[in-house]
Amino acid sequence: MSLVEVLGLAVALAMDAFAVAIGAALSLGTVSRRQAFRLSFHFGLFQFLMPLAGFFAGNTIVQWARAVDHWVAFALLAVVGTRMIQEGWSRPDPDRAPRDPTRGRSLLVLSVATSIDALAVGLSLGLIGVSIWYPAAVIGVVAAAFTLLGLRLGALIGPAFGHRMAIVGGGILWAIGIRILVEHLGQA
Repeated sequence: MSLVEVLGLAVALAMDAFAVAIGAALSLGTVSRRQAFRLSFHFGLFQFLMPLAGFFAGNTIVQWARAVDHWVAFALLAVVGTRMIQEGWSRPDPDRAPRDPTRGRSLLVLSVATSIDALAVGLSLGLIGVSIWYPAAVIGVVAAAFTLLGLRLGALIGPAFGHRMAIVGGGILWAIGIRILVEHLGQA
């Protein structure tokens, strides 16, 4: 694969990470360097690891995963999106910090949800005989960069509109989940 093909693939796979990062930044309001590092590192890492998993798993696991991957991604994004929407509707409690999507279970869920498509890409690359290491590395780096860009954009927008922007962030996660579901069900 040429560099242009690998970059095109990486950008396509990074779009979900970019949109989720915008949503995360909207829910946080202010994004610290530590939060930006955590989210971009994990999104990049999972986008790197999933093509490797698909490549090495072969047809057995990926055929099973392909049958349910869109449902898993939808469910994960819906759960986190619903939490964000609930927090946006609740009255802000000055004594309680908002839930941080760059930590703990939310971070893991978002990392998996935004990288499931990369699993199928890894299988596809294996089937056409492409070495996986270079594309996987590019995919991971591009996802990390797009995550940082999304966080920056969300952080610029968020403070202007207040804590209710978490509702928009949750809506973005729901929209991504629905898009994934519609795309996969439309192919069936």
